[in-house]
Amino acid sequence: VQLVESGGGLVQAGGSLRLSCAASGFIFEDYAVGWWRQAPGKEREGVAYIRSRGGATAYADSAKARFTISGDTALNTVYLQLNSLKPEDTAVYYCSAETNPLPGTWPSTYWGQGTQVTVSS
Repeated sequence: VQLVESGGGLVQAGGSLRLSCAASGFIFEDYAVGWWRQAPGKEREGVAYIRSRGGATAYADSAKARFTISGDTALNTVYLQLNSLKPEDTAVYYCSAETNPLPGTWPSTYWGQGTQVTVSS
């Protein structure tokens, strides 16, 4: 499985960005693709994920009101729309994937290289 993120950058507080994750190499029909982020000096935390079967999504509490995950039918590309960005959203955002995920688990087996999001105040 290969994951390549893009779309990060520098944005002012209140602005928006759309991150993209180009995913390939899935063999099984059931998989999940997610987004995580890691701010300097902090642990990596899950932001949102989407499943290939039925398109079910899940969000971290901090992401529910402002971020939206979506993808095309086969999840070849998964997007993370970031709205109303705050300086505390500054982090490296990583795309992740999992094949045959257990219900309720965050995808964490495969990882992209990350894309930097910086929000200025």
